[in-house]
Amino acid sequence: MKIKNVMLASAAIAALAGTVQAENVLKWGANRDIGSLDPYSFGDSFTINVLNHVYEGLVRYSRDLKIEPALAESWEILDDQITWRFKLREGVTFHNGNPFTAEDVVASLTRVSDETSPLKGNLPAYVSSSVVDEYTVDITLNGTYPLLLNDLTNIHIFDKEWMTENDALMPTDAGAGTEGYATYNANGTGPFIVESRQPDAKTVFVVNPDWWDEPQHNLDKIELTPVNSAATRVAALLSGEISFTNDAPVQDLPRLTAAPNVKVLEGVDLRTVMIGFPFRDTLTNGEPNPFKEKAAREALYKAIDLDLIQQKVMRGKSRTAGATIAPPIPGYVEALDTVPGYDAEASKALLAEAGVPEGMEFEFNCLSDGLVNEEQFCQAIASMWSRIGLSPKLDVAPRAVQSPKRTNGKTDVYTLGWATLPLLDSYSPLLQIFHSKTGNAGVFNWGGWSYPELDALIDAAGQELDLEARLALQTEALQMVKDETIMIPLHQQPMAWAVTEEVTEMPLFPDAKPRLWFAKMGGGS
Repeated sequence: MKIKNVMLASAAIAALAGTVQAENVLKWGANRDIGSLDPYSFGDSFTINVLNHVYEGLVRYSRDLKIEPALAESWEILDDQITWRFKLREGVTFHNGNPFTAEDVVASLTRVSDETSPLKGNLPAYVSSSVVDEYTVDITLNGTYPLLLNDLTNIHIFDKEWMTENDALMPTDAGAGTEGYATYNANGTGPFIVESRQPDAKTVFVVNPDWWDEPQHNLDKIELTPVNSAATRVAALLSGEISFTNDAPVQDLPRLTAAPNVKVLEGVDLRTVMIGFPFRDTLTNGEPNPFKEKAAREALYKAIDLDLIQQKVMRGKSRTAGATIAPPIPGYVEALDTVPGYDAEASKALLAEAGVPEGMEFEFNCLSDGLVNEEQFCQAIASMWSRIGLSPKLDVAPRAVQSPKRTNGKTDVYTLGWATLPLLDSYSPLLQIFHSKTGNAGVFNWGGWSYPELDALIDAAGQELDLEARLALQTEALQMVKDETIMIPLHQQPMAWAVTEEVTEMPLFPDAKPRLWFAKMGGGS
């Protein structure tokens, strides 16, 4: 008889373990909690990344960020050029013991591509999928499309039988407050099993003894605890209350580096931090919206002292950005990576040109649990805008509060960080942010802009199988994004992780995604 609930599966594993206590417990102190146990519930990289320890895709990124087989062993493009055939891995089981088959893949793709799915934009070319046999699936696209494998790295596969039994075939939506069984329960094929979850308190994962892959880690358990306060997170690390954080505060790095029991891992994230604008007719206060005019957007850009933010707020750890993608991302060219320079007087002149009234009020929406030092750089930018005669109203709150405002057009100027996940390609922000909001495109086009010429370039790139030609189209589109100042790029944020001395191996990935199936601790084998 099959176990129908992953919580029962976890209990069974615990019972088998008897009184043996886990030797290697990685205590992960994060700056916030995951939004749900459903990886489709919101386009939030952190939640999706954490749940990648529980759920898996047909393909995945390897240790050196190259695409490799996962739940699919091989694939090919059929003669019509729009159908991809995937041969699935046999002998894989879900955490509840159910076998993994083609039916699970089709049900998962149907769920994530549903019109109500917040992640439907992550499969922009998807049309349908069908079962060929028990371990073969065909995926049909809307045309030639070169990036399907990149897309599929973050499309986690669910158990169809489990979803059917628990009325979970339809997606949930954290931004809209839509919940379901999958919000609080999980059943994947990945290296770890959800043992227990207390939202905003602790989520515990135990090792999956039946994982199909050969483990490279030696962890028995992961305890994910949200520690929102940076000071508390540092204190917990120094005391050993937590053994890992993927968000070591940049202002505390010297202290952590000097601590004898802590190792700091530093790099620069692929995530580009940007500021976006509304293109609707009015602001949230009902007043006319000047940000529809390019001159007003340029005025706010020139009023930001990027050097000061990099040196003071980001402690010299960030990389000032002139482009909306980082240098390692395909489609980047150095010519786009230029900044206009701080010029308050030029800003005032542009405001006058755009007819912006003195003291104009608008909401500046930022997250208290989002980007690195977000609250601090938002405060600094709001102050800079005040100096050119504007009256920004800084609205800082947790992601759970701010996300509905952003997705429903209930805010004005806002922050956004984009790491091009899962594609690791410039097509990602072009399609998801800068394309008009149509179908699977423009899911994160919260400002409501629409440039037909830009859309045409993006659409052409999405059908171009020749890599060089595709990247040329994307670079041209990025040039238009820059020329129109659709968004203001600020920086690629610093990436700083820290571990205690008991953690012997913790690879630092440039996409800022912890892959704890590569982590090792001092105890155990």
